[in-house]
Amino acid sequence: MTTETENILEVNNLKMYFPVKKGVVIQKHVADVKAVDDVSFFVRKGETLGLVGESGCGKTTTGRCVLQLYNQTAGEITFKGKQLNNMKGSDLRALRREMQVIFQDPYSSLNPRMTAGNIIGEPLVVHKLVRTKEEYKERVADLLQIVGLNPYMADRYPHEFSGGQRQRIGIARALSVQPDFIVCDEPISALDVSIQAQVINLMEDLQEQFGLTYLFIAHDLSVVRHISDRIAVMYLGHIVEIATPEELYENPLHPYTKALLSAVPIPDPVIERTRTRIMLEGDVPSPLNPPSGCVFRTRCPNPSDECEGGESTMGLIEASPDHWVDQCCINCG
Repeated sequence: MTTETENILEVNNLKMYFPVKKGVVIQKHVADVKAVDDVSFFVRKGETLGLVGESGCGKTTTGRCVLQLYNQTAGEITFKGKQLNNMKGSDLRALRREMQVIFQDPYSSLNPRMTAGNIIGEPLVVHKLVRTKEEYKERVADLLQIVGLNPYMADRYPHEFSGGQRQRIGIARALSVQPDFIVCDEPISALDVSIQAQVINLMEDLQEQFGLTYLFIAHDLSVVRHISDRIAVMYLGHIVEIATPEELYENPLHPYTKALLSAVPIPDPVIERTRTRIMLEGDVPSPLNPPSGCVFRTRCPNPSDECEGGESTMGLIEASPDHWVDQCCINCG
């Protein structure tokens, strides 16, 4: 997949396999969990790419590979023209300033023994971005205000904050090193619905203010539609469709995308009663033993003989401008 527009991130043929071993004294490698299997996408500078799919499809693993928290099994990850494969030492530390993460659970991602000010200020110390204590305190106070918290809260501990406030602290921590790219790993899934909109609006304001680029991982399609410039749909370690929100919702091509969208509730009761819900048969296959050929063929409502083919039947093709879909499933929907 290529584009003439400037890309801040390019991922090509990414694979992340986790080995499964058996034995007590002598452990033998028996299989691999194919968490991410041949994933390719790009993220344009200043945009938000939404990454959606059901639990266990490989969304978070993809994000962690991008951040080099996992050393991928295969594939290339390019950030700002630099290949990240096996980058180590000072080069990787310098990269940490430009790529940050907002974790899913605001209750477990903050150290309970550290104050909010220390949590936000720790990256400033690690990357040597402040010289004096006064500069340190001033920067922490500014970050608290940026995310909508009062500077006097810097001396409080995580248990003294609500879930939404804790996530704001996590956002402030990510912003402290002035990154260009942030992986948002389901940042609102653990929050009340009334708070989710506030956090989403805050993230949009911060993106406009600081020129941020987001990889927004989520399972709530309505939220992703609101915040994303493009959406990538993931199933069993594979990306099966990528399009703009308008195109994806109005003209979904992959049968899995159609099933996901049919499950999103519509606030209009008349439309909700008349529309047809698409029910997929069977269960999601195990990533230990995924189907050969097209990974969706065991649940596809209209499979063809080509679906059982090898890797030649897999991969994304551009069905229309900026609308990519798995070439095996383009005719199955």
